[in-house]
Amino acid sequence: MNDENILPEHDERRSYFRINDRVKLNYRLVSEEELPALIERLKTGAGSNFTVMSSFTSMSQQMVVQLRRIEGATPDVAACIKILDRKLNILGRAFLLQEEDVSNQTSKAVNISAGGMAFNASESCKKGAVLELKLLLLPDMTGMMIYADVIECTKNEEMDDVDESYFVRVCFSGIREPDRDILIRHVLKRQGEWLRKRRKDNENANDETE
Repeated sequence: MNDENILPEHDERRSYFRINDRVKLNYRLVSEEELPALIERLKTGAGSNFTVMSSFTSMSQQMVVQLRRIEGATPDVAACIKILDRKLNILGRAFLLQEEDVSNQTSKAVNISAGGMAFNASESCKKGAVLELKLLLLPDMTGMMIYADVIECTKNEEMDDVDESYFVRVCFSGIREPDRDILIRHVLKRQGEWLRKRRKDNENANDETE
């Protein structure tokens, strides 16, 4: 799965923070026969409505530095660019809402990094199988298509009476590099929110003991 915009399988060049998060997720098993065509589609950017928002987000991130320069020189032009960017984001969300198989789902708990994810599933997945993931990050509603290798699937015997009694761990083996960057920023943002909340909780606890 190698391409200049698709990171290599089991990329070990960077280590990634992992966080507990809530996302919207839909996935399916991909056969060996259909995988090459799907990866080619991902490489060329010929995605579905679901991935439009992640493309817009990536472009917005790429122009942050330039926009700051424009803002310093011609604030009115920068203001117009920001309005156009918001318009595109509204359009991207409209496209996303057409993907009912994900947008209408309730969010689910996952453990996620820019390199992989773990989640509860209702069915067993064979180790080495490839899954097509439709992942929707919240609350920004950024959707991305990712192909992932199953590295572990275990049955939680204590959860036999629960719909999602399997625990699946996957490694992202087919992901656009801009989407990887979005995930890195998302994880860092979530981690910052968690640290601020913990700091505030500690401060409140100290105030109550005084």
